[in-house]
Formats: sequence, structure tokens, C-alpha cells
Amino acid sequence: MISDGDWIALWTTLKLATVSTVLLLVVGIPLAWWLSRTQWRFKYLLESLVALPLVLPPTVLGFYLLLALGPNGFIGGTLETAGGRPLAFTFTGLVIGSMVYSLPFVLQPLQNAFAAIDRRSLEVAATLGAKPLDRFGSVILPLAKPGLVTATVLGFAHTLGEFGVVLMIGGNIPGETRVASIAIYEHVESLQYGQAHALAACILLLSLFLLVLVYRYNRKRPGQASLVS
Repeated sequence: MISDGDWIALWTTLKLATVSTVLLLVVGIPLAWWLSRTQWRFKYLLESLVALPLVLPPTVLGFYLLLALGPNGFIGGTLETAGGRPLAFTFTGLVIGSMVYSLPFVLQPLQNAFAAIDRRSLEVAATLGAKPLDRFGSVILPLAKPGLVTATVLGFAHTLGEFGVVLMIGGNIPGETRVASIAIYEHVESLQYGQAHALAACILLLSLFLLVLVYRYNRKRPGQASLVS
């Protein structure tokens, strides 16, 4: 049986995943397009930095984000000086941490999809008088649709299961930063396995459903972007 507090934690998790995924697409689409086309000699350094969350322990990443977003950090301290409040232990801080942690899961499928687009398609659109922005919206994004779907699902699903990063940055504030993964840990720690199972099953089924959708979608489009870069 899922308690009211767990429903709130589940809602916070879904809200966090939705907001983070939308913002990741806003940031990731132009960045992935640039990375797929640029000849910058140091591109590999930026790619390594973006991919760092894939190998870095979440608690390590969360720790440094906590320092940056806290009152003594560069970001948090600057905001406090400007009359705002530090972002540590806030929902906004969770969103920032989630974006950093999930960025490679969104960026890599997008970059692969953009890199697979034939330049001739863009040249034909240009000869027909399409402006760069028109070409991007009418040619590039439709051709990269499988990669967009994969990136969206992976970004959303990956955020659902975050624990180390959100715990370090957000703590455990009910209705604000308490997400499902933290609620599950609390239930297990207090030996409330029934409640932990109910909440964990919700996350498990939702994650499985999302993965089934994207695999089924990509199966109909052989040769397109997959979940594995």
C-alpha cells in the first residue's frame, strides 16, 4: 500500500524527470548538433567532460555539485550575494543536478542521430531556399526523430532512478526534494519492505514500459538510433 507521503514523493520524482528532460532537450539538441558537425580539435575534451557522469560515482558528482550550489559555493554564493538563496536543498538544485547527471544519456543518442544525417539532404533544402533555421526544423529534426525519442525516454527514465546525486544535493525534504528513490531507501532502512516494494514496483513498471516503447519504436526503423551508442 502506497502512503500519502509516498505518492507525494512519486509526484516529485515525475515532476523532476519531466522538467529535467525538457531542459535537457533544450540544451542537448543544439549541443549535439554542434558536436556532430564541428571539426574543433579539442572536441574530445568537451565530450569527455559531458560523459563523466557515466563513470563517476553519483555521490562524488553530487558532492561537488553541493559545494557549487551551497552558500559557500561559486553559484550558491553568487546568488546569495545578489539577494537570492543558495540552490542546495531546493527543487531547482535537484533539476540542475539531474541535468548534469543525465546529460550524456540525452546527448549521445542525439549526437549519433545527427551524425547519421546525409549532408545532401541539407544541401537540397538549401538550394530550395530554406533558411538554416527552417532546414533544422523541417529536415534535420524529422530525420533525427528516432534519436530524439531515444534521448527523451532515456533522460526521463534515468532521472526516475537517481539516488546519490539527489540525496547529496536535495537531502530529504517532503514535498520539495524527497523523491521516490530516497523514500524507498527510508522504507528499507526501517524494515518497511511492503511499502518499499509498492513504491519500487511503480518505478520498475514505469521504467520497463518506457524502455519497451522506445525499443518497439526503434525496431520499426532498422539502422536508426538505438539505446546503445
